[in-house]
Amino acid sequence: MNQRLKKLLKTILPIALGVFLVWYSYQITGEEERRQIIHYVREADLFWVAVSVLIGILSHISRAIRWNYLLQPMGYRPKIINNVLIILMAYFANLGIPRSGEVLRATALATYENVPFQKGFGTIVTERVIDLLMLLLIIVVALVLQTDIILGFLEGRGFSLVGTLILAGAGILGMFVFLAFLRRSKSKLALKVRNLVKGLLDGVLSIFRMEKKALFVAHTLFIWSCYIAMFWVIKYTVPETIGLGLDKLLVAFVAGAFAMTTTNGGIGLYPIAVSGALAIFGISSVSGDAFGWIMWIAQTLMVVVFGAISFLLLPLLNRNR
Repeated sequence: MNQRLKKLLKTILPIALGVFLVWYSYQITGEEERRQIIHYVREADLFWVAVSVLIGILSHISRAIRWNYLLQPMGYRPKIINNVLIILMAYFANLGIPRSGEVLRATALATYENVPFQKGFGTIVTERVIDLLMLLLIIVVALVLQTDIILGFLEGRGFSLVGTLILAGAGILGMFVFLAFLRRSKSKLALKVRNLVKGLLDGVLSIFRMEKKALFVAHTLFIWSCYIAMFWVIKYTVPETIGLGLDKLLVAFVAGAFAMTTTNGGIGLYPIAVSGALAIFGISSVSGDAFGWIMWIAQTLMVVVFGAISFLLLPLLNRNR
């Protein structure tokens, strides 16, 4: 019963947090500001919204092709169309239950392409590690391009450069101490964490064993270029953000990426995080909120519509299985 309760709480809490943030955002926004945000959302240029959605679809297709590069060394060559539909289903499932999409991907791959669950799930873990490394790279690029402005923003809120470096150093030291503890500890938790870290490292190192390394890297760069591009084109839907350069939008992109991992699909938190990041560069809260909501609505609708279609289409295309 306790396990069921824990699973239920893990499912409900992110959704509840997202709903609360939507309500809180509504409460702290004045009536006139709400009208302006709604006006911007309603009047958003659908051409640029459609371009953003199209770029998003291209990223999913590229991810589906890249997935086969991880599966081929194990002797499996799933149909690309099946990979695309499975990936869209997984993103759709994640909107309801966090991280359920990864399990669904491996299960669907086993059902329709006869790839053992463990092997399919291992490739998904590898993808997640690569995505994390790419996000870290983008964070570093954003910090380098906007170092002065970001440090000025932090100092304006009581965070000095020295304090930030000390905090970062303490975090790195703490990580090494934690890893040393894991290596020596014999507790069940330590063993689980060690196995998880080992699995992640094995997943990353498996890239060096694949045949088409260059194509894998090319698709990875293309996928993340699409993520940034689908975010960048949305700037043309809000007048105040049209003049923003890529260096500034990268900071907002990173803020939005963290928001997506905190609540289900970034519900509630995504517009707040993006608006807060854009405020660093002098964008008003109204325009920042409108930008965040337009981006979130466009991509969420894409996942819902194409994900629901995939749930129906995948069994029809694979009736013999």
